[in-house]
Amino acid sequence: MSGTGTGEELGAQDARTRALALLRIRSWATAAALLPAAVAVVLLVAAAQGRIGGSGWDTARWVVTACAVIVLLGAAAVSVAIVRARPAISPTVPLTEQAAPDLYRLVRDLADRLGVPAPSAIALTPDCDSWLEDRTHPSAQPAGNAAGPRRSAASGGRRHRVQAAPVLVIGSPFLWWMRVAELRAVLAPVVAGTGPSAHPDIAAARRFVRGLDGAVADAAAPAPGPLAKVRRLPRAFVGWIARLLLRSCRGHAAAMERGVAAAASERAQAVDYGLRIAAQEQVGLAYAGWDRLLTRVALPAWRMGRWPSRLDAGVVSALTELSRRDRLAEGFASRLGERPACDLLEEPGAADEAASLLAARLFHGGPAEAGPDWSPVDWQQYPEEVVDRKWRTEAARLLRVLDAMGVPPAPAAEGSSEASVRATEAGSVGAAKARSADSVGVAVPTLARIVEHLAGPGGRGEELAAGISAAVAREEAAAPQHLPTGSPAGAAGGDDVLDFWGPAPLPLFPLQPPRTGTELLADHVAAMVCCAAVDTAGATPGLDWLDGPALLVDGERRADLGSPVLSLVEDGDAGPLRSWLASVGVRTDKPVRLV
Repeated sequence: MSGTGTGEELGAQDARTRALALLRIRSWATAAALLPAAVAVVLLVAAAQGRIGGSGWDTARWVVTACAVIVLLGAAAVSVAIVRARPAISPTVPLTEQAAPDLYRLVRDLADRLGVPAPSAIALTPDCDSWLEDRTHPSAQPAGNAAGPRRSAASGGRRHRVQAAPVLVIGSPFLWWMRVAELRAVLAPVVAGTGPSAHPDIAAARRFVRGLDGAVADAAAPAPGPLAKVRRLPRAFVGWIARLLLRSCRGHAAAMERGVAAAASERAQAVDYGLRIAAQEQVGLAYAGWDRLLTRVALPAWRMGRWPSRLDAGVVSALTELSRRDRLAEGFASRLGERPACDLLEEPGAADEAASLLAARLFHGGPAEAGPDWSPVDWQQYPEEVVDRKWRTEAARLLRVLDAMGVPPAPAAEGSSEASVRATEAGSVGAAKARSADSVGVAVPTLARIVEHLAGPGGRGEELAAGISAAVAREEAAAPQHLPTGSPAGAAGGDDVLDFWGPAPLPLFPLQPPRTGTELLADHVAAMVCCAAVDTAGATPGLDWLDGPALLVDGERRADLGSPVLSLVEDGDAGPLRSWLASVGVRTDKPVRLV
């Protein structure tokens, strides 16, 4: 324990040293702002006492006084901007103690064992990470809040500031995948960080840095109101000063946080140290499963205006499937018989839904609330409402681009055209008209048309890829812009969740880079193949927890479609795809159903 105590003391001492360095920078900035005023006061006093005189001294006195006034006004503007700035606060789903009494009890017991203050609140983040976040900046709390950061108590005629403990932010996938004991072990070094956070020098240094960061962000944002152009120059000046100070603080701030983390890690070694080693393996596994779930499963739904409402429950299925496929992870699935950490919540489903909606906002830029173009989808409905709809939407887009390019239609099987089907339902008159239209070669939605175009001597794959890229870009530009309207669903708590998307809800953390034209074309051709397999070969849409939308043939997933499609798209070689279609029993001359 002596070694642990020494390591903790060294880390804490280094953090305090760096905090003092940050406070010295603040003091130097204040002194620099006051220096012209001090010189002006000296000159004015000296002139009043008759110690200096003459036109030269008078000119110098008034020049210095004017400079002092300008500098003081600038310093006051910077100070006000730092105090009023809203520092960046992570968007989270707050958990009240009534919503998670067992989780609050676990965290408080852990803080007692570590000998540190308990976090002031708990919140969830839709990511595989956990941290402490200080939300005690004056502008981040409502005025007159009794639970605010600036509580004071009289002691001997002096008022002492009581620094509120930071908020504990927990990655929501951890709650669903980890067991209770594992979660406690993983949170130990995080909760231990409340000890250094309570030190007044460290707290003051953090407030200073957060205020500078917020002032820089405010200065970079467009000025609101009719006087935006008038306010542009002062905001630019404030931003320049704040950036200058922030650059000078960067090294000390990073070193201070490293010292805090080192001290917290050393203190936490006395609690569940052996279990924490095993729990860290679950952290790495959760990262892998969560990333696959978002990029392969959630992203296709988000692009269609649907958001899976049980992402955290889905990560358990994804990781269980990973455990089944990966021999190295076989032992992880046996833990599922133990109590999951989400049992510490009173309503896990509501918390999962709120975190899932927030994940859609962070990683895709969706609106804050469900609506006609932004509705939740359950996992049971995912194959039919997302996978099948995605395939048919992309197939319809592919055919529209072909029509716009003037590609001639492929011959359809006798009596199989979409016009004939519709005419049969409409009656004999419609049937006669439909037979006439087949006779003239009206384009029908068949897979043969796609394959023959790309594999033929006059195939224009690059032009088709460019057309699809342009069509996708037009549809995205025409999509309704959802302005932020408040906190995520279920995230009651007011100021605990700050909506900082601005005028357009762009994703803060996009999951994938923009797709190339070739990638888009391959996706659309694969979608057309899947539609044909469903309509002519009895295949069904499905969901693979690790790879997303899947084609099921006789109940088994066919994961071998990608290579034949790429051969057709990139090389114009239809042989591999024709062999694949024959093995499944797909009729390329039969029309497919579109949306």
